[in-house]
Formats: sequence, structure tokens, C-alpha cells
Amino acid sequence: MNESLAPPSPAAYDAAPTAPPVSKEARKPRNPRQLVGPLLIVGIAVILLVSASTGPLSTSLRESWMIIVGHLLPGMAWMNDGSITVSQDQAVWNFRLPRALLAGTAGASLALAGALLQTNVRNPLAEPYILGVSAGAGVGAVLAIVTGSTAVAGLSLNAAAFVGATGATVLVYLLAKQGGLIAPSRLILAGVALGSLLAAITNFLTITTEAQNVYSVLFFLLGSVSAATYPQLILPGLSLILVAVYAMSRSRALNAMLAGDETATALGVNVPAMRRTLLLATALLTATTVAVCGGIGFVGLVVPHAARMVVGSDHRRMLPLTIVGGAFFLMLADLLARTVVQPTEIPIGILTAVVGAPFFLWLLRTSGARAAGVNQ
Repeated sequence: MNESLAPPSPAAYDAAPTAPPVSKEARKPRNPRQLVGPLLIVGIAVILLVSASTGPLSTSLRESWMIIVGHLLPGMAWMNDGSITVSQDQAVWNFRLPRALLAGTAGASLALAGALLQTNVRNPLAEPYILGVSAGAGVGAVLAIVTGSTAVAGLSLNAAAFVGATGATVLVYLLAKQGGLIAPSRLILAGVALGSLLAAITNFLTITTEAQNVYSVLFFLLGSVSAATYPQLILPGLSLILVAVYAMSRSRALNAMLAGDETATALGVNVPAMRRTLLLATALLTATTVAVCGGIGFVGLVVPHAARMVVGSDHRRMLPLTIVGGAFFLMLADLLARTVVQPTEIPIGILTAVVGAPFFLWLLRTSGARAAGVNQ
């Protein structure tokens, strides 16, 4: 018998090289939802560049990019060879860029505040302004406008708004505290009641002030980042970084709180202390944002739910997506507020409500709403 046609021996099979086994991770197709975060980051960069190019003074995308790079990397030739005019430089770097950055910072802060508050009170309908912080800032700002700051120790409008927001936070904490503990239901009820009272005071001050002050009052209450400057980015930016780092470091404890106080306590979480810290973090984010941007609603309500629908309720994945999504949402809203009815500018709070309310109603109707906690 020809040896070349003989079947191989069993030993030959054992000696033959075999392909490495394919792991379950390699066989598993990539989840398209994992791309949402990177796409939002790219979208933020695009909106930032488009916002820097949009305005009465004509500036192309390329020129805006050259101006931004020229300031970040000194010594670029095009900054001094006449390629960029002084007017274009000032428009992009001093006005449009800080405005877009402030919108992104405010959106990220409000979205993060909403996510933390919803976990703190275990209520999917909770959002930052339910604590009455916005209403407190409104009282402080309106007092500064209608009295020329004389009623708030000569503070500027932003400083008076921050003082009012801080005072409202302290009052809500004292009203919600019972027996040394903060009950979630009392926190919500105290915030709603105090917010209604402060809103009534704001309305009274508005209708009794001089006519020329009414426009300034309404523009602040409806929200705007049109007067943004780089110094105004410092306090909201620092608050966002501090709270984001803390929240990510305590993501496991936040996950445990979703299961209830008893379960969280059994897992080693100091629930009362955690709840106080989350209240402070939420109030800090909201107060620093409202003080410079005014009242901007729906960001803290809609964005966290959308993030949960994409990546679930695990705070390790949900919080980063919430921060990025909030920045993208408010930067896009500000860009639309500047361009929809040019040359008139729409207060950004109106646009977020117009976009946010229908979107949230749509979320209620989708199959993923249960994952976000709004359809239970």
C-alpha cells in the first residue's frame, strides 16, 4: 500500500497544531451603544468650533481653528502676518469661545447634579431645581437688579445669585432634617415648598420694579450664557471637577443606594452621611451654575435618563456619559439659541424646555424607559 495514501496515525493528530480557542469576548459583537460617548466627545469638539465661527463677524471654521491654536500655542506665524484680523481674534477668543465653554460646563454640571439627586432621593423625576436652589438664586439676582445691589451688601449680580442659592440650600437642609437624618420625601417636599415661596417673592419684585429692569430680570430667570467670560468659568469648572471625581470614586456606593437604604447599609454604606454629601454636591453644582447662567431647566432631568437608557444604571458607566451628554446638549442648545431667529437671541432656558419636554415625553413612550427608571 502506498504510504502517501495511508491515513495519518492518531499520534499525528495529537501533534498537529490547533487554532487557539476564540474567547467569548472576541466572538461577541461590539455594542454600538459603546460608541455613544466617543461620538458625543467628537460632537462637542465640532460644536465648539462651529460656535466659535458663528456670529455677525464673518469667520470661517479654518480661521477660528487658527485663532484657537494660535492662543494655545504662542508663536504661530498666522497670528502676526495679517491672516487674522484683530476683530476676528477678539470675537472668537474673547466672546464666542468662553460662551461655548460656559455652556458646556453648565450643561455637564446640571446633568451630573440631576443624576446624583435622582440617586439620592430615589426618585426618577427629581432634578436640580427641585431643591429650590434656582429659586434662591433668582431672589438674590432680582434683588441685585431692582435695587442696584444695595439690598445684598453691594454684591454683583452673580455673587448675589450665589448667596441666594446657598441660603436656599441651607433652608432646605434644615427643613428636611428630622432626628438628625434627611428623609428623601421631606427633602423633595421642602424643596418644592421653599421654591414656590421664593418664586413668589421673585415675581413680586419683578412686577413692582421699574420697567427697564424687567428685561434683565426675565433674561436671567430664563437663562443665558451670552455674557460669558473666562473668569466666570473658574468656579463652575472647579465645582464640576471636584464633584465628578468624588462621584466616580463613590460609584459603587451610589449603585448600592439604588437598592434601598437597608441594602446599602448592609453593604457598608453610611447612608445618612452619603445623603448629606450628595445634597451638598448637588447644591454646589446647581448654585455655581445658576449664579452665572440663570435658570436653565430640563438638562438635569432629561440627560441622566437618556444616559441610563444607553448604558444602564451602573454609575461607573452612566456618570461619564451623563457629564459628556449634558455638555453636548447645552452647547447645542446655545448654538441654536443664537442662530434660530437671528439677530434676536432666544434665552437658552426656553430652548431647553422646548426641546427637553417633548424628548422626555418621548422617553416615557419608548421601550427603554424602564431601564431609565421612568416607566415603573
